[in-house]
Amino acid sequence: RGLWMGGWEILDWKPENCKPSSVFQVATNTETSKNVGNAILYETVLTIMDIKSESGLRVLAINILGRFLLNNDKNIRYVALTSLLKTVQTDHNAVQRHRSTIVDCLKDLDVSIKRRAMELSFALVNGNNIRGMMKELLYFLDSCEPEFKADCASGIFLAAEKYAPSKRWHIDTIMRVLTTAGSYVRDDAVPNLIQLITNSMEMHAYTVQKLYKAILGDYSQQPLVQVASWCIGEYGDLLVSGQCEEEEPIQVTEDEVLDVLESILVSNLTASVTRGYALTAIMKLSTRFTCTVNRIKKVVSVYGSSIDVELQQRAVEYNALFKKYDHMRSALLERMPVLEKLAANGPTDVTQPNGEAEPTILETKPPVSSLPPASQANDLLDLLGSNDINPVISTAPSSKAASAGGELLDLLGDLNPTTGPAAPAPQMPQSPFLLDGLSSPPIFNDIPSGIPPITAYNKNGLKIDFA
Repeated sequence: RGLWMGGWEILDWKPENCKPSSVFQVATNTETSKNVGNAILYETVLTIMDIKSESGLRVLAINILGRFLLNNDKNIRYVALTSLLKTVQTDHNAVQRHRSTIVDCLKDLDVSIKRRAMELSFALVNGNNIRGMMKELLYFLDSCEPEFKADCASGIFLAAEKYAPSKRWHIDTIMRVLTTAGSYVRDDAVPNLIQLITNSMEMHAYTVQKLYKAILGDYSQQPLVQVASWCIGEYGDLLVSGQCEEEEPIQVTEDEVLDVLESILVSNLTASVTRGYALTAIMKLSTRFTCTVNRIKKVVSVYGSSIDVELQQRAVEYNALFKKYDHMRSALLERMPVLEKLAANGPTDVTQPNGEAEPTILETKPPVSSLPPASQANDLLDLLGSNDINPVISTAPSSKAASAGGELLDLLGDLNPTTGPAAPAPQMPQSPFLLDGLSSPPIFNDIPSGIPPITAYNKNGLKIDFA
């Protein structure tokens, strides 16, 4: 690799003749007070990474990039973050030493540096620093520009799912994200959190209490309201009974819970999907609550004439459940069982003993015949330029022509027609010219050669014939 500055080649290093001592000398003795020295150091870092040198030199290169993060020049800081992001997978521990400096770059005013620092911060998250890194990233999520919130929320979801130290911490982190940037989260955030809550049976009372307090008076974060409505419908009896052991339980009555759900239904901030969550939650509470069943019936019947077709359909079905199938209501509205975790990208491939992935059913293809058709073989020979090879001509005898009735009988069960085979049509002589077919003799010889004369007019001695 050559080091270039101002059009002049400063050094000319090649992997085969590059000595570690020379690289070390350049990396340690170069003056960094001017941009020329920084350019030489940056090219030195790239050279160390390209020649796959020993670990000591790689650590030295990463330390140089770490010093670049403290430079006042924005371009140097951006280049350092980009280079660290490329090397974090191979030298994770060395990059971890500069974690605090990288996190400080999240507060930079330059949006490009912020994005690179955010991506590098997520790459540094592991099981040992998950709590500290999530604290910094949640603070960044709360204060960053709107264009960062979607990517930051997705990164926090993935990191929390992979390295969560406990289920309570996991639930608290996801609820914090929904509270801070609920409108920017992905569509699968709601079902994923519902699945997490369902599978954490010991956290049901704690979760429903936290969600109930989180949505009081604020319905702007629709994903948070959807999760809260679902949890209140499932575990509303735990909320009213005050069975929370993780923190001090709150005193809530059945009517107060229904007031919150009804206010969600009538709020102007509530989306149609969220209203469906709230109406279903109210219906589920008819089997959890004992004193407010009549009130629930009235609420459900009101939305039977809603202009929202989806909401109206749900209300009509719930009304029918009250009137015609009330004896089945408790069984139909019982608590959801533990949900199985589904792969985010669909079904996974089955690994065979040889290490190769076995295709799924939808990807399975029919076996390919070992003998290619003659036409394909000839096409391949034509592509290869073998014009001197004779084409393969099929010598199979042609099947005899059958009448239309015989073909129909064959379709109905291989019944041989009693009539004899039809006479083959006379073949026309082949001609190399296309227009010669216009002058060839007709196929059918039984067509009369001429048309009989027709008398068009015969009167007063005048006769007109058409021959």
